[in-house]
Amino acid sequence: MHDFSPFLLFLAALGAGIINSVAGGGGLIAFPALLIVGVPPIYANATNKTALWFGTFASTIAYRQELSNPRSELFLLTITSVVGGIFGSYLLLYTPPQIFARLIPFLMLGATGIFALRKLRLKIGVKRSFKTNSRLRILIVVLLQLIVASYGGFFGGGAGILMLAVLNMTGIQNIHIMSAYKCWLATCINGVAIINLALSDAIVWDRVIIMGVGALIGGYGSAYIARKLNPILIGYAIAGVGFSLSIYFFIK
Repeated sequence: MHDFSPFLLFLAALGAGIINSVAGGGGLIAFPALLIVGVPPIYANATNKTALWFGTFASTIAYRQELSNPRSELFLLTITSVVGGIFGSYLLLYTPPQIFARLIPFLMLGATGIFALRKLRLKIGVKRSFKTNSRLRILIVVLLQLIVASYGGFFGGGAGILMLAVLNMTGIQNIHIMSAYKCWLATCINGVAIINLALSDAIVWDRVIIMGVGALIGGYGSAYIARKLNPILIGYAIAGVGFSLSIYFFIK
């Protein structure tokens, strides 16, 4: 490892922890940093996922006020996230990453577009039974979260944006509650994925320690800062991050 490597990895994880707390996509900073210091791609992916888990876990604790009265959908989404995280981690270990990577720009662009237009309410079917619509909506949300969680367990770059889009479909209006739920679900997804990856010896633990500290500091501190910001401005920032990541993936 080069002399600058620990400092680079710490700064990358610190920035990733801050970004993941609010918008998601922090892995796009931490993952390339691991490649720069010479970690092979599959190991870099697993190590990145493990290190940033500390940041999302810290953000979840910092958002405990928003999680104190969880909606009923959160229980279903948590189970879905665990199942998807396990499945996605198996894909990472046994499937070439290039196959799924080709879909990332389209997933990112679609999810960001949904989030950016989250205030647009379609007036179709307003006279139908609310109960029926609610059941159908929950089914769609769970299926979409299963896809996002599987992707999160596999690679995860931009999964936070996708989860915010899914959470928006549940009717949540408060951006801070959405961020809290997103952090909790990301913690579940990566938590179960890490167990599978650790058993397969795909994690470089010395890098995890360095990056985990940075991600923890960034994730915990940024949640408090985010509460003091205007929710509308945060929404614009998240949309900007999403479109930027989409452009990045299309270029790549």
